[in-house]
Amino acid sequence: MEKLDRKLVQLLAADGRMSYTDLGKATGLSTSAVHQRVRRLEERGVVQGYQAVIDPAQVGLPLTAYISLSPLDPAAPDDIPDRIRGFSEIESCHSVAGDFNYITKVRVATPLDLEDLLTRLRGAAHVQTRTTVVLSTAWEGRPVTGRDTPPKA
Repeated sequence: MEKLDRKLVQLLAADGRMSYTDLGKATGLSTSAVHQRVRRLEERGVVQGYQAVIDPAQVGLPLTAYISLSPLDPAAPDDIPDRIRGFSEIESCHSVAGDFNYITKVRVATPLDLEDLLTRLRGAAHVQTRTTVVLSTAWEGRPVTGRDTPPKA
């Protein structure tokens, strides 16, 4: 990726609402050149979208937990992500190496809601679980911007 494109990605990751004019001022490009580059970054899938960052506690979801999942039957089809996709409490699902097959990040209102979610997950996905409750968050949501400099060959 070109240095200017990398700079645009970094700026957009920090503030997805930044105007093309402000992006141009920060990079030394014209507004139309910025618009073209950002459009190309979107078309290539480098920039995949723009979203508001919401404080979960402010919308009634103060409890964050990580739930690791493994099938009860190791011979069963690996369809856990499909089985749990409809659970609105699940923010993300990752295939992982280790003792469990997947790890999910969930947000709920109360410990009782977490207990209910675990019961529903175990039943719907036929999995065993291991849960880690987050006590506090030092930071999260660091923008993905790539390396400041390309790796050395």
